[in-house]
Amino acid sequence: MEGGAAAPCPRRALLRRLFDTAVASAQPDRCIPPALPSPPRGRTIVVGAGKAAAAMALAVERHWRGPLEGLVITRHSHGAPCRRIGVREAGHPVPDAAGIAATREMFSVLDGVTEDDLVLCLLSGGGSALLAAPPSGVSLEDLQALSRALLRSGATIAQINRVRRHLSMAANGGLAERARPAKLVTLAISDVPGDDAAMIASGPTTSDGSTGHDALATLDALGIVPVPSVRYWLESEPRGAAAVQETAEFHLIASPQMALEAAAQAARDAGYPSLILGSAIEGEAREVATVHAGIALQAKRYGQPLAPPCILLSGGETSVTVCADGRGGRNSEFLLALLQALDGEAGIYALAADTDGIDGTGPHAGAAIGPDTPARARAQGISAAKALAENDSRTFFAAVGALVETGPTFTNVNDFRAILIDAAPGDRSPPE
Repeated sequence: MEGGAAAPCPRRALLRRLFDTAVASAQPDRCIPPALPSPPRGRTIVVGAGKAAAAMALAVERHWRGPLEGLVITRHSHGAPCRRIGVREAGHPVPDAAGIAATREMFSVLDGVTEDDLVLCLLSGGGSALLAAPPSGVSLEDLQALSRALLRSGATIAQINRVRRHLSMAANGGLAERARPAKLVTLAISDVPGDDAAMIASGPTTSDGSTGHDALATLDALGIVPVPSVRYWLESEPRGAAAVQETAEFHLIASPQMALEAAAQAARDAGYPSLILGSAIEGEAREVATVHAGIALQAKRYGQPLAPPCILLSGGETSVTVCADGRGGRNSEFLLALLQALDGEAGIYALAADTDGIDGTGPHAGAAIGPDTPARARAQGISAAKALAENDSRTFFAAVGALVETGPTFTNVNDFRAILIDAAPGDRSPPE
């Protein structure tokens, strides 16, 4: 539920309902059963990684007929009570020793597979950090320092994973190599713009053909200087793109677009026409917010691209260049910038939250704003402009009672943004 003591608001409640609908559409228990393959002659071995991996494994256990074994890795506090598939918890978004140990254990689970066996790989957002298998000569500390630098740099998820996939022996098709000669079937919940299979969890069962030199070029573009061990590995990486077996299958079972479509239908059911602006929107969070504010104001004042009352929806993954030591995440930063750009415009409400329930590294999913938010901030003696300059969006929204808190959602289809634009005074608004 929303944190703080904000008065109940039907429009905020509707936005929260749309967010909950998007999350529910991507729950493993809904997405896994229709995608399960036929049982093999031999063993069925389940592996995987991501924030939803344990919930996905539990869904497999509930719906699989026959023996099961295997191991999946998920974020700390995202476990599930699996009985036949092992669950290990590890660090995210910065890898830790638990992740390295769990990845080694996963490799051992795949030892001795045969062509009669089925390897069922379950992937979701967060898998890149959780499948921690640094190459020879690269220490955990080196990997952690690079991860922190990438996360603070304002890099897109594509740039981050372009580097990560060359610094884990499980990524860029590495897990697929371990699965030979078994049949390999991957079920994936996408958290990346464009749903690129090689990008989800850095492609453990697929490859994009990139090299370590591509990763170095990305670091150079971001202004990040890698430590010598990382540079040496990327310059001399002996492993090319893994050759994935021809029989391998990859199935996308949930995506940002699917979640937005579910929310759009829920908005229409509530009497609000809706428009999906895009499911793969990237860029600096505050810049994306400025564009969204412009579209919302155009709708409010001129009925374009949709006449109010209406709801604008979007997804994707913005980024934040961290310049200060405040607390927050990309969704709450987006909302701070949106609040600034709207400049107190009446009749516009918005919610932005991460569908995994974690915005940045904090315990909140995101936040919500309305026409009353500037007044509530003034009453608390706080400034949106100052909070934005200090990357301190969580503190701001906690003070005005507008945080959206869900706890772990056990899925991840990236960011969710919804902007509700009321009808002009005198026009009839949809019933709540």
